[in-house]
Amino acid sequence: MSKHVAVLMGGWSSEREISLRSGTACARALEEQGYRVTPVDVGPDVATVLTELRPDAAFNALHGPAGEDGTIQGLLELLKIPYTHSGVLASALAMHKERAKTIMHAAGVSVPEGRVVNRHDAARAHPLTPPYVVKPIAEGSSMGVIIVRDGRSHPPQELGREDWTYGEQVLAETYVAGRELTCAVMGDRALGVIEIKPASGEWYDFDAKYAAGGSIHVLPAEIKPNVYQRVQELALTAHQALGCRGVSRADLRYDDTPGGTGALVVLEVNTQPGMTQTSLVPEIAAHAGLSFGELVQWMVEDASLGR
Repeated sequence: MSKHVAVLMGGWSSEREISLRSGTACARALEEQGYRVTPVDVGPDVATVLTELRPDAAFNALHGPAGEDGTIQGLLELLKIPYTHSGVLASALAMHKERAKTIMHAAGVSVPEGRVVNRHDAARAHPLTPPYVVKPIAEGSSMGVIIVRDGRSHPPQELGREDWTYGEQVLAETYVAGRELTCAVMGDRALGVIEIKPASGEWYDFDAKYAAGGSIHVLPAEIKPNVYQRVQELALTAHQALGCRGVSRADLRYDDTPGGTGALVVLEVNTQPGMTQTSLVPEIAAHAGLSFGELVQWMVEDASLGR
C-alpha cells in the first residue's frame, strides 16, 4: 500500500501565495512518484484536519511565520506525524534572524555586522552608517526589506508608518556589496552554488524572486573554485550549527568588487526554501543529478519526528 502524504501549504503568512505554488508542485510530483497525496490548505483547524487524515507523513510546504518558525513542527510532534525539513528548535532559530546570526557566528560562520532596533527609532535616526539594510527579524521572501544607500541623508520613513506589518523590532545590518549567492544543503552534504543576478533593479527582492524572468541564475556560480568550496562549507556549517534537518538553503553575499573587502558572509538559512519546479533548491538538485520527483521523494523518505 502506498504511503499517504499530507502536503501542508498556504497558511496565513505574507508568503501564502508562494507556499501554495510550492505545495501544488510538490503534491503533483509526489503523486507521480506513486504516493497517495492529500493537499491541505492550512488554517486554524489544521490539528483537527490532520487528526482525521492520519497521514503517514507530512510534507511541509509552508513558508513564513507558523509554517517555518517551529509552530507547525511542534503540532506535528504532538500529533506524532513524521514531517519533512527541520524540527522545532532549528526552525525557530533559523527564522529569527538575529538569534540565527548569534549561533552561526559562534560556529565560525561569517555574518554581517548589525543590531536590533525599534522601527520607530530607526525611522528617526540612522541606526548604522549608510549603506545598510533594514529587515524584519522573522519574515522571508525579502518581505519588508529596505536598502539604505550610501549618502542617503534621511533614515527610511516607511518604518514609522501605521501600515507597517512586520513587527516593532527590526534588524539593521551593514550592506555587503558584491554577488548574491545561494547554496542548498541536503541531509549531510552541500550541493551546488548559484549566483543570482536580478534581471532589473539592483538586488534580489520579492519581484526578482518570483516574477517570470525576474532574475538570472548562474549555476554553477562563476567564482574561483576555492571560494565555491568555501560557500559550500559555510552553508553546511550553518545548517549543522542551527540543527537543521532535511533540505535547507543558505543565502550569502560575496564582495569581490574592485577594491572591495573580499568578505563572504551568510545572510540567513532558509529551513523551508521555495519548492516549485523553477525554485532555487530544485534547480540546484537537478544540477546534482536529482529530478524534482526524486528530490521530493527523498524528502518524504527522510521525514521523521524529534528532528
